Amino acid sequence: MQSETNIATQLKDAAQLSEAAWAALAERVGGAWLLHASYHLNKSAQNELMSLMARSSIDAWLCGSLSGGYARSSSLPKDAALDVKRFFVFPIAGASQALLVGADKQTAAARRVWKLTASLLSGKSVAPNQPFLPDLQSGLATDLPLAIEKILTTFAQSANCDGAWIAVRRGESLDIQAEWNDASAHGVSLLIDANPILRRVNRSLSEVIVTRGQPNWDNLPHGDLKSNHVWVCLPLVIGQRLIGVVAIWRKKEFSRVEMGQLRELSARVSPSIEVLVTFSEMAAHLRRLGLLNDFVLTVSSAQNLDQIARRMFGLLSRAFNTELITLFLRSSDGRMLRDYRMFEGKMNVVNIPLAGHSIDPVLKEGRARRIADTLKEGFIPIHKGARSLLIVPLKYRGQAIGVLIIENLRAEAFSQYDEHLMVVITSHLAGLIEYTRLREEAEGRARSLGLIHEVVQQVIGLNDKKEVAYITADLVARYFKYELAVILLKDDDGLFTIQGVGGTHVEVVQTALAAGRLIRSDGVTGKVAQTGESVLVNDARQDKLYKPIKGWEARSEICVALKDGENILGIIDVESREANAFAHNDLIAMESLAGILSSVTSSANQYQKLQETISQLRAAEIELNARMEAQRSAENRLIQAAKLAAVGEMAAGIAHELNNPLTTVIGFSELIFDDLEQDSPHREELEMVLRESRRASGVVRRLLDFSRQGEHTRARADLNEVVDDVIALTSHLIKTNGVNLSLELADTLPWVSIDTNQMKQVLLNLIHNALQAMPGGGDLLVSTRLAKSDDARDWIVISVKDSGAGIKPEDQARVFEPFFTTKGNSGGTGLGLSVTYGIVTDHGGTIEISSEPNKGSIFSVWLPV
Repeated sequence: MQSETNIATQLKDAAQLSEAAWAALAERVGGAWLLHASYHLNKSAQNELMSLMARSSIDAWLCGSLSGGYARSSSLPKDAALDVKRFFVFPIAGASQALLVGADKQTAAARRVWKLTASLLSGKSVAPNQPFLPDLQSGLATDLPLAIEKILTTFAQSANCDGAWIAVRRGESLDIQAEWNDASAHGVSLLIDANPILRRVNRSLSEVIVTRGQPNWDNLPHGDLKSNHVWVCLPLVIGQRLIGVVAIWRKKEFSRVEMGQLRELSARVSPSIEVLVTFSEMAAHLRRLGLLNDFVLTVSSAQNLDQIARRMFGLLSRAFNTELITLFLRSSDGRMLRDYRMFEGKMNVVNIPLAGHSIDPVLKEGRARRIADTLKEGFIPIHKGARSLLIVPLKYRGQAIGVLIIENLRAEAFSQYDEHLMVVITSHLAGLIEYTRLREEAEGRARSLGLIHEVVQQVIGLNDKKEVAYITADLVARYFKYELAVILLKDDDGLFTIQGVGGTHVEVVQTALAAGRLIRSDGVTGKVAQTGESVLVNDARQDKLYKPIKGWEARSEICVALKDGENILGIIDVESREANAFAHNDLIAMESLAGILSSVTSSANQYQKLQETISQLRAAEIELNARMEAQRSAENRLIQAAKLAAVGEMAAGIAHELNNPLTTVIGFSELIFDDLEQDSPHREELEMVLRESRRASGVVRRLLDFSRQGEHTRARADLNEVVDDVIALTSHLIKTNGVNLSLELADTLPWVSIDTNQMKQVLLNLIHNALQAMPGGGDLLVSTRLAKSDDARDWIVISVKDSGAGIKPEDQARVFEPFFTTKGNSGGTGLGLSVTYGIVTDHGGTIEISSEPNKGSIFSVWLPV
C-alpha cells in the first residue's frame, strides 16, 4: 500500500477530475471503520462521516459492497451534515478497504475515474474468482485478532456473502475471533457438544450447508439470518484435528465452483491459523513467565497490603486478559476475612466475618483447583457469568492465610501450566503478605507508642482537664485516622461534662453530647462508665450494646475507661463507619493511653483544688490590702483636716491682728487720695499704697473664709448660671492676660443643692490659677457635663482646662495642702486650692486633677445631683 501522502494526492486529483465534493479512504478493522486519508474533509466532517459509517444499516451496506466487489451509491440521510446529496463507495480489491466519495451526482466517466483510482490503490490486478490471502509473514503473526480478521475478509470477498464469522477452537469450545457484518457475534464462545451442527462438523471434518426450511435451520449457532437463505460452516483442519470453523451466509445458494474455492481457501488458511494460534499461545506463555519477573520487580516493592493487592491485580489482569480477580485474606486472629476485588476500575476492600463464608472450606482444604467450565461442573463462580476459574490458596509455613481466585468469561481459559505458575506465585505472595502484615502491625504499635509519647509531651503539665480532653481527642483522631474520637472526663459533681471530640463528625457528636444522648446506661459507653471494663465492637449491627445517635451510625467501636484505682475518671470512645475497623492492637493502644490520661487527670484534679485554695488566699490578700489602703486614706484625710483646722485657728488670729490696721491704712489712704490734686506727684504712690493694702485685705479675707465654720445657705441652683456670673467678673482679666476663652456648657443640666457664693469662689480660684499658669497667654476651656460614676450615680462635672505650664507628677498629690504653691516668688499663698478642696468636699463632691508638664492642666469638680 502506498503512503498516506501519495493517497491524499490521488484522492485530490480524482476528486478534481470527477468534480466530487470530498473523498476518503476507509478500512474496516475490528468491526469498525477507520479513515486513513481524506480530501476536503475537516475534522468535524471526518467525525460526521465516522458516525455515519458506525450505523448498522450503513455498515451492512458498505460490507455488502466489499464482499461483492462492486461500486454502490445511495442518498445520504437527511441528518448527515456532509454538504452533499449522495454517497458513493468504490471497493479496493484484495483488502477490506473502500473509497468513499461525496457528490450530488457522478457521471459514468467520473465513476471510471474512481474505479481506476481504487485499482491503483489495490497495488495489483485481482481476478474476481481468485481468492486473495493476506501476507501472514508481514507482522500479522504478532497480532492474532487482526490476522484472523484479514483472513475472514478474504472469505467474505471470495464468497460475496451477506455475513460471516470465524471461530478458533479452545478445548471443547469455539471462540468467535472476527465477524463480518455481524457485530453481536464477536467474542461469543460456542460449546461444540451443545450444538448438533458443530458436533457434526467436529466429527466429519467436512463442511455443512444448511438452507432455510431444513430441520437444522433453527439450530444455527449464531448469525443474523432474517433475510438470508443459505448458511455454510467450513471446517479448518490440521491433519485429523479441528482447529476452527468459518461460517458464511447469504441470500442465494453457493455454486459448486464457489464451494470448491471455499474448500481450497479453508485448506490454505488452516496452517496459517494454526501458526497464528500457536504463536499467540507461546506469546501468552512468555507473558505469564514474565509475570514472575514482574512480581519481583513491582509487587515485592509494595509498601502495604492494599498496594500489594492493587499491583498484583494489574499483573494478573494483563497476563490472563481478565479483570475477574478476587483475593481473600484471613485476619491474624482468624475471625475476619478481607475481600479485595476490582469494581468499575477501582480496588474495593471489605471486611466480612469468616464464619459461614463459602471461602472457609477452601481455606481449610488448602488445595489449588482449576474449573474448566462452571456450567458443566455446576460450580458457582464469584463473578456472575464466569465460565472458568483458578482457585489458588496462599500458604505460609503450611498454613493457608488466603485464597486467590482468577475467573474468565470463556470456558477452559486456564491451562495446567497456568495453575502451576500461580501456585509458585502465590507461595511468594503469601510470604510477602505475611511479612507486610507483620510490618504493618509493628508500625501500628510504633504509632501507638508515638501517640502516647506525643500525648505525654503535650498534656503532661496541663492542669485544665478540658484542654487535656480536647488535645488528646484530636491527637487520637489524627494519628490513627479514626472517623470519631471522644474523650469524656467527670467534673466535680461526677458528671461527664468535660469533653474533647476529634475526627470528621465533630458537630454531630457535640450535638448529641449537649443533649445527653452519648452516655446511655444500656449502651457501650454506659457499660464502660459503670463497670470500667473495656469493650471492642467489631460489627455494631450484630451487637445489641451499640446504640446509634442521630446523624451518626458506626459499624465498629472501642471504648475504654480512665481509672484511678476503683474510681472511674472518664472514658475514651473511638468509632468507625466500617465494620471490623479495629484490631486487638488498637484496643491495647487505647488502654495504654487511658492509663496515661488517668494519671494526668488525677494530677489535674489535685492541681485544680490547690488553685482554688490559692485563689481564696489571693482574694483574702486583695481584700486585706484594700482595707489597709482605705485606712491609710482615712488617716490622710484626718491629717488634711487637722492641717486645715490649724490653718483656721491661725487665720482667726491673723485676721484679728491685721484686719484693723489694714482697715485704718485703707481708710486714711482713701481720704488723703480724695484730697490730692489730680496733678499731685504723690497721687501715683498713694494709688500703689491703696492697691497693695486692698490686696493684703483680700488675703486676710480669704484666710477668714477658710477658717470660718459658720452656717452657709444652700439652695437648688443652675451651675451654668454660676459659671456665667464668674465669667462676667473675670472676662476683663482674661482678655488682658491674652487668653482665649471657650465655653462648653451642657444645655440640660439638672439643678443641684449648693452654696452659690462658695461655688463662685471655687470657680474663681480655679480660673485665677489657670490664668497664672499662662503668663504669656493661651487657651482656657470651661465646661459642664452630666456623668455617671462606677456605682451608677449621677454627677455634674465642672472642668477648667488650661494650656499652661502644667504641674509636675510629684507635686500633684500636694496641691490641695494649705500653703503649698508652685508659683514660687510670683505671689501665690498656697491657700486657693485648699479653700476650693474644702468647699467641694463640704458639698459631698470631689475634685480631680490631670496635668502634664508643658501641656496644661485640667481641674474637674464632681458634684452629686
